[in-house]
Amino acid sequence: MKYTVTLGLLLIANWLLWSGHFGDPFLFMLGASSCLFTLWLSRRMRIIDEESAPVQLGVRPFTRFMPWLVREIVISNIAVAKTILSPNMRLRRNMISIRSTQQSQLGRVILANSITLTPGTVAIDVVGDQIKIHALSLEEADDDMTGRLNRRICRLERGL
Repeated sequence: MKYTVTLGLLLIANWLLWSGHFGDPFLFMLGASSCLFTLWLSRRMRIIDEESAPVQLGVRPFTRFMPWLVREIVISNIAVAKTILSPNMRLRRNMISIRSTQQSQLGRVILANSITLTPGTVAIDVVGDQIKIHALSLEEADDDMTGRLNRRICRLERGL
């Protein structure tokens, strides 16, 4: 039940954030009814679980992990832009495989999605605890090889 309530609150907050309709009662009722219909449909399909509404993570992803990830995305954007805009374009495309040490599938999904969100790297395949990554150059793949992101997500899972 806690996952249903959490998902419902997240759907309503998301609708309010993206629509911006706070004053019109008719539009607000349409938004609320669409959120309730989505919630009902999700419960009927039995797809509401700890992955669709990760309550167990609490607010830590928003206070610690997300600001760090946004900073890393900005740094990677600048590095990729420099690489692409440079006259000699030092691309050293490569495929690497890293080992994820997350305890849950949710942790591995967060790791793979975070790698893909970071410009210059794409998580291609996740098999067991191995994640295959395509990188534009060794500099972009360096953080993935050192495991900084991997350790951050492990701390997020454990609640440190």
